[in-house]
Amino acid sequence: MSPQRWILFALSILVGIALGLIYGWVISPVEYVDTSPDSLRADYRADYVLMVAEIYQTEQDPGKAIRRLALLGGATLPHEIAAEALQFAQTNPYSPQDILLLQNLSLALQIYNASGAQP
Repeated sequence: MSPQRWILFALSILVGIALGLIYGWVISPVEYVDTSPDSLRADYRADYVLMVAEIYQTEQDPGKAIRRLALLGGATLPHEIAAEALQFAQTNPYSPQDILLLQNLSLALQIYNASGAQP
């Protein structure tokens, strides 16, 4: 193959990639609409649980916390969701205050679950 054909081949590849990116990012980008919180990545799930823990700190109502965490769960129990978030926070750079909030929520939900109360 001649060098001119290699240049034409490389140019064709670059133009194809550029057109694909323009189509995917500008003309027809993916739009997520009405997605459920259970589709969040682990770090966002932990942040959501942390927000629930902050609300729980002021309300002190484990029933409401359970209902809020149920959005993340599906088949997972709320106290297990809180424990997973706590474990994630301990292995990632969360502040000690945030870890304490998550520990308080996790403990409260475990006690609430052990008592057999319904939210």
